[in-house]
Formats: sequence, structure tokens, C-alpha cells
Amino acid sequence: MSDVNGLRGYRGKLRQALESANAEIGDEIEVILDKEVYKGILLPRSELEDEWHLIIKLKNGYNIGLRFKENMRIKVTKKKEATLERALKRKRPRKMKNLPIVSILGTGGTIASRVDYRTGAVRSVFTPEELIEIFPELEDIAFIKTKIIMNKYSEHLRTADWIKIAKETKKCVDEGANGVVIMHGTDTIGYTAAALSFSLQNLPVPIILVGSQRSSDRPSSDAALNLISAVRFAAEGPVAEVMVAMHENSSDSSVVFHRGTRVRKNHTSRRDAFQTIDALPYARVINGKKIEVLSRDYRHRNMNRKLVLKANFDEKVALLKFHPCFNPDLIDFLVEKGYKGIVIEGTGLGHIGEYVFDAIKRAVLKGVLIFMTSQCIWGRTNLRVYDTGRYLLDIGVIPLENMIPETALVKLMWCFGQTKDEEKVREMMLKNIAGEITDISMPREVLESENKL
Repeated sequence: MSDVNGLRGYRGKLRQALESANAEIGDEIEVILDKEVYKGILLPRSELEDEWHLIIKLKNGYNIGLRFKENMRIKVTKKKEATLERALKRKRPRKMKNLPIVSILGTGGTIASRVDYRTGAVRSVFTPEELIEIFPELEDIAFIKTKIIMNKYSEHLRTADWIKIAKETKKCVDEGANGVVIMHGTDTIGYTAAALSFSLQNLPVPIILVGSQRSSDRPSSDAALNLISAVRFAAEGPVAEVMVAMHENSSDSSVVFHRGTRVRKNHTSRRDAFQTIDALPYARVINGKKIEVLSRDYRHRNMNRKLVLKANFDEKVALLKFHPCFNPDLIDFLVEKGYKGIVIEGTGLGHIGEYVFDAIKRAVLKGVLIFMTSQCIWGRTNLRVYDTGRYLLDIGVIPLENMIPETALVKLMWCFGQTKDEEKVREMMLKNIAGEITDISMPREVLESENKL
């Protein structure tokens, strides 16, 4: 019996008792314990909790825990209904001649889940029928194709996962999708967006990563507007770039489409947690319908363009944040472990303490590339203003203009995945490939006033 659909979280004698009763999560059961009778729905348990308590949801909506005893008797009074029964009975909408095709890929995250209040469990919702059951507006926007390629919390993703997502995205485009939407956890969505921005070149159609801060069945969820807007833009938007689609502000009126290499999550829980840094967002969608383009700096949609896949990465690079009392031994350690490049988040214009200089020099002499970014969210590095910066230039540190540190890390992984030639990597890092470097750093107040963001 599978833990996912059977008795997740139950162990030991209590699990044996449940198995003897042929009970599963979601079944209605009757429990007799010390001459008392309890009736409710069997709920899953955390695998980290003890093995002695059975959890049921009573008819009044409350959950209670019952401690297992040898005299506990369990009886199934009603088996759970098939979770997808209603969705699977729904007739799959036929492809309409004038309806664009949008492929939706699932990688995990809050947006691809909902709480089953019969069981209390959070589960993925991802067949086309299920999505249309929950978001019926999608049926009028595009013919939806779906595929779950993984189901992971975004903090668990690595370069192998980025490669898999990139390959599946290319497959969708090659099969004629007018746009691809990737449902993704928000914590590392910016890293994946950067990885795809470098891996998927010469794009013919929009590639949109979309997440949500709250699951689709929560009253304050941002999932519906984010997903509907992403599908709308994938089907009709003019921008053929990798983007991240999230709430523009705290109201439920618009979703903004951020450049994949210049987006950052700046709040842990707000629905408008994401911002485009030092540039304009590509576009917004108002009320899931009206598309407004905000930037003129983008590649236009062209279905005749052939997508080029360059999805190779090397994980032997690191991102270090400088701080007072930073230990230079960390740099020596990375060099000893065979790391090929290091991105440093320096203070202000891109500075580090003089007590780190010797470690930097040792790393450079051993062929390790050292790049400098800034801890500041806005603005760009400039190592020519102060003595500290000029000395860093002299010993071989390479400033990366206004590249976001997280994007710099991903790009360095990608560059070493394309070539082992250090000089070519250096050249590639300084070349704007996917909008990661802008000619000017636009003041935040100008961005806000011009676009009313």
C-alpha cells in the first residue's frame, strides 16, 4: 500500500491496525476506544511525529487525535471517493482551429497544489481536466496541454533539473506550442528563469515561469490570476523571452512579466514579492485579459524562428557574500576543492576588506576566475572610484556591471558548461546574452513614475 495514497505518516502497531481494517487516508472510519465511539475521516500525519496517534476529522470539522491502545478497534464505514472522479468524467475540450496551444509544465510548488479538505492533505493538481475544473477561464484562452516533469520544492532543484526543464520546454516548442508556461515554486524561480534564459536561445514564443505564494484554494490565493494571466500572455503576448509572471501589487488586478535574468524575490510572503531590478518589466496583464507591453527591449514572437538549446552547466562555481570579519579561508577552500570560478557579493560599488586580498591573489594565480557583483539591489559595480576597487582590478577581479548576483552565479555555471577555456568564459561573462546586463541603471523612481508600477 503506497504511502502517498494509503497511510502516509502512520507507522508501527497503529499502521498494522489500520492495514488490518483495510483503511486508507480519506476513508470514513469508526474507532472504538475505551467504550467510546469516534466517527470521522482518516487524515494523514507528518512522518516526523510519533507513531501512536491516529488523526480523524469529525463531522463538525474539528480534527482530533486518538492515542493507540491494544483495545482500539477500527472499522471502515465508507471508502473514499476517487479524488479525480469528477475531473476525469469531464469531457476533454477539442482543439478549436482558432485557439492557440499552450503547454503547461509542472515542476512542483504551491501553484501546482491544493488542499483536500476531506483529508487535510496537499496534493498536486495537474491533468488538463483538473486545471480546467479549477480554472475554467483557461478553456477560452487556449487549448491546454500539460505534463508533470517533476514534483519538487524549488529549493531542491539543481542543474540537472534545469537541464530537464529546458529540454522539455524545447520539446513543447518543437511540437508547435504557441507558448509554454512552467509552474514552479517561488523560492528559486529566479535561478531557474536565469538558467532557461541562457539555455533557450533564439526563442520563437514566450516561455513563462509562474508561481504563487498561496495555494489555489486559499481565499487570498494569487494562483488563479497568476496562472490565467500567464496562459493569456503565452497564447497572445508579443514577447518571445523567458519571463516570470507574478502579482504586480497587493490587489487582484494585474500580473507583471519580469525579465528572467533581472527578477528578484524581495519579500518572503507578499503576493507582489517579485520585482524587475534596474530595468522595466516586459509587460503586464490586467484582470487576466488585457495585455500592456511596458518595454520595447524584447525579442518579438516569430513561430518561424528555430529554438537553439544550450543546456549544459558546471556546478564547480560558488557565490560568496562578503561581510565584516569574512574568513578568507573560504576562498582557499574552494580553490583546493577545484572550483573554477567565484562570484562575490561585495559591498556598495563592489568592495571587500583588504584582509581578503591575499586569498583573492592566490586564487587568481591558480586560474580561478573571480567576479564582483554588489549586495545592493539597485545600481551597478564600479571598481574605479575608490582605492579598494582599483586594487581589486589590479589583482584580477572582474566587475560584472549591474548583473544580479544570483544571475551571475547561474551564468557562470552555464559558461563553464559551454567551454573550459577561461578566457572565453571571461568574455562570455562580460557579454550581454539574455538581458542580464543593461547599458544604464534606471533610477527606481523613474521606473515607477514612467510605468506606474
